Amino acid sequence: MLFRSMASYESYKKINADGIVDGGVEAADFSTALNATYGVKWFYGDPGATTSGCCCLWTVPTGVKKLYIEVWGAGGNGNGFCSCNRCHHYRGAQGGAYHSKQITVTEGWQYTVCAAGVYRCCSRECTACQGCSSYVNGCNLSNFCARGGDRGYANTSWNTLCHSVNGCCKGPTDQGSDFAMVTHAPGWGGAEFVYDRGFCHCYNQSLFASGGARIGTVAQMSLRECWTRCGCWSVPYGNGGQSAMTTYCGRCCGQGGTGGGGLVKITYF
Repeated sequence: MLFRSMASYESYKKINADGIVDGGVEAADFSTALNATYGVKWFYGDPGATTSGCCCLWTVPTGVKKLYIEVWGAGGNGNGFCSCNRCHHYRGAQGGAYHSKQITVTEGWQYTVCAAGVYRCCSRECTACQGCSSYVNGCNLSNFCARGGDRGYANTSWNTLCHSVNGCCKGPTDQGSDFAMVTHAPGWGGAEFVYDRGFCHCYNQSLFASGGARIGTVAQMSLRECWTRCGCWSVPYGNGGQSAMTTYCGRCCGQGGTGGGGLVKITYF
């Protein structure tokens, strides 16, 4: 039987100077900045109540061969409360979808990049507005975008089914992406109905707006007793907007908040 001993790491890890031919390796063979063509670029609008987002033309830097692009849609807007004679129950707004794609590029190519904005749409209505989409257009991309989150709802019909929804199911390669993910819009949040001293009260309300996929944020809204609680005008990027709420049936002038704006992240190397 023949046994052979395997070479060990110890026998390979050393290189003696006399083992290198003089002049065999020039100084120019070594890069002085190996990470010179690696970087990350974020695109986003102001994190306030209303923003047009950020849309621009981006040029691939010198020496770059690959892009890894990630996009998040804006969150849906939160609803207002919309009835003067009934208690409401609410469904929180949904966070924006997430999509990613890696592509081969050539330096100097240009891409249209748009991180979604938000606006005060239907903010006093029972049904708010859908979040806007973020997208990137250019070579080796086809319909690459991330859908905005579903809108918030207020409802005075207690016969409505109370469940969460996924307003837009996404497969791994939808919208021209390599990977896609969406969060569920939260389920309906109700209230404790009490008719007290001639006034209609809807105590102890609570609901959530879901965050943008992979961002990991959430916005919670709750109140025990309050004439009017409007939705806050600032939530994290990609997050669903906050809803307006009231604990009195006779109050009907509450304004929902906007969702968080969209994001685009480009890693180039």
